[in-house]
Amino acid sequence: MGRARCKVTAPHLDIEAFAALCSQDLDLSHYPLASGLEKNVLLYEGDEVRAGLALASFNQAIRREFAHVLQHGSGVFVIQNAFADKSVIEHMNQVFEAIFAQETGKASGDHFAKAGANGRIWNALQKSALLNPEAFIDYYKNPLLLLASEAWLGPHYQLTTQVNVVRPGGQAQAPHRDYHLGFQEPSELARFPMHAHLMSAQLTLQGAVAHTDMPLESGPTLLLPFSQQYELGYFAWRDETFKQYFAEHAIQLPLKQGDALFFNPALFHAAGTNYTSDFHRSANLLQVSSAFGRPMEQLDRYAMTRAIYPALREQWASLNGLEREALLYNTCEGYSFPTNLDSDPPLYGLAPQTMQQLTLQALNEGLTVEAFDPQLQQHAQKRQA
Repeated sequence: MGRARCKVTAPHLDIEAFAALCSQDLDLSHYPLASGLEKNVLLYEGDEVRAGLALASFNQAIRREFAHVLQHGSGVFVIQNAFADKSVIEHMNQVFEAIFAQETGKASGDHFAKAGANGRIWNALQKSALLNPEAFIDYYKNPLLLLASEAWLGPHYQLTTQVNVVRPGGQAQAPHRDYHLGFQEPSELARFPMHAHLMSAQLTLQGAVAHTDMPLESGPTLLLPFSQQYELGYFAWRDETFKQYFAEHAIQLPLKQGDALFFNPALFHAAGTNYTSDFHRSANLLQVSSAFGRPMEQLDRYAMTRAIYPALREQWASLNGLEREALLYNTCEGYSFPTNLDSDPPLYGLAPQTMQQLTLQALNEGLTVEAFDPQLQQHAQKRQA
């Protein structure tokens, strides 16, 4: 008989060990580029970060800080004023309203809240690209989205987004961890070895851009700093003792429109209750996947690229290098695999040309839509089995 698989069985959940981890205090001196600390959440000022990106040393240092706080620190940080131009947010809000209107009457569930209680747009990234390419370009050229994503996941990440609008009186979600293993039942969790539990959080970055102000009474995200450090957390978040600890110790931060929150997907968290009678709290939820993982949603990135290419070609000369990079990363597939190596062989290196590389080449050469579209179609076809 073969050797038995190393897997997790009947884990012993230790609330005291969990509480000890969650009782830590973050040392701001370890994060010299942060502008402040509130309730163990690092705060970065968007204008300062944007100004520093021109320096390679700053770019490298802030990525190290982001990665360190996500892994070894409290597991969460906020970039205040991540979107300096609020008209970009408002323009995208109009796009979201148009999508909501198109989807009136369509069922949309929620993983950790009552289905239909709040407004939800799945696959908002693709839908917004197809509906309004100009608004999409203005929004996703933001280099701070690229910065945070690459700091945790490295290059060639895969962005997906979902819109969540919590209506007046909308109830809080149940506390949870997120994708991947956060979306598995306990019986399935037990089949994964412990190193896979630890690896799961390395494959995803969770984020949220505030599309409205989020005062405390509107129920911004409940967070339990340092909880991502508990190794058995994918089992523990379902346990009533741990749920009670979360209810007693979770924190909330008010956000302003244009702020961006990023956190480790293993952090215990939940959308909060909207206690207002007339305020709709809106966020664009970012779920960013490693090139080495599978995103939760299936996107047609060829359709997205084709949709935005005409407007992007017109704007290409006016975009700086970071904006160009961010936009292509947030739209195109940047990883060569999986592919069909019979029809898409690596002719000029170890890996075949990516959609991102093809699109960048076309834009730099100023290819017309008519010239680029057949190339994009051919690229899609040769990758199919």
